[in-house]
Amino acid sequence: MLLLNASGCLDALTAPDVARAFDAFVTKTVTPLPREGNAPPRIAETEHGMLNAIGLANPGRDAFVASVLPQLRELGVPLWVSVGGFAAHEYAETCAVLDAVTIELNLSCPNVDEAPESAAAIVAACREATANPLYAKLSPHSWDIGESVRAVEAAGADGVSLVNTLRGLALDANLQPALARGAGGYSGPALKPVALAAVHAARRATELPIVGMGGVWTGRDALEMIACGATHVALGTVLFADPHAPTRVRSELAAERERTVVPTGN
Repeated sequence: MLLLNASGCLDALTAPDVARAFDAFVTKTVTPLPREGNAPPRIAETEHGMLNAIGLANPGRDAFVASVLPQLRELGVPLWVSVGGFAAHEYAETCAVLDAVTIELNLSCPNVDEAPESAAAIVAACREATANPLYAKLSPHSWDIGESVRAVEAAGADGVSLVNTLRGLALDANLQPALARGAGGYSGPALKPVALAAVHAARRATELPIVGMGGVWTGRDALEMIACGATHVALGTVLFADPHAPTRVRSELAAERERTVVPTGN
């Protein structure tokens, strides 16, 4: 099992020691052109989690490959690059210029317009463009996640990441949306049952590796992901509150495994 960070939840160049505590580091999503992201406010805490509407802020593909990626390689940990776009060919063009990384295709960001092509069509285009391992990060909004997983597997995905944030909205003291964009991506502890259900369904649809994420706060949470069928586990929102979470969760998971019989993909 690999312990990863969820894309967008850790800046490795600001906190390199935290990044090195993971088995691999997952970058923020890279798009073809630079993006400033959505207008602020774009983060809001809720009672049981967090809303964000960052909007894929990033320096763009060229700057990432020329400047950011070389710095990330100096961390000395395997790299996963999160790739985004607004059409299948944009995803594929970015995949084509990446070497010696695992690619996670962000197919489910709730804070930007989506590509018109299906997730499977995007995976197929990227499969033609790269020999790097491809993971498809899918939305929890799909009612039949198993069907989505089978489709991206048939298109050439080497694994799936489940789940991205749910679309949610919070109101401020004046009963206005707390985020400038209105709705945003909801993450945190309340997302865990949704993520467990998605991983559970996906494992019944595929034998591909699955990265389980969504509400993982403790070693017990990680163990539940594994019990539902996750091959690997990612930490997200917890990193904003606890930079020591990778070490703590790893230790807690080892202790939980010692005293618990874990079914395989229950």
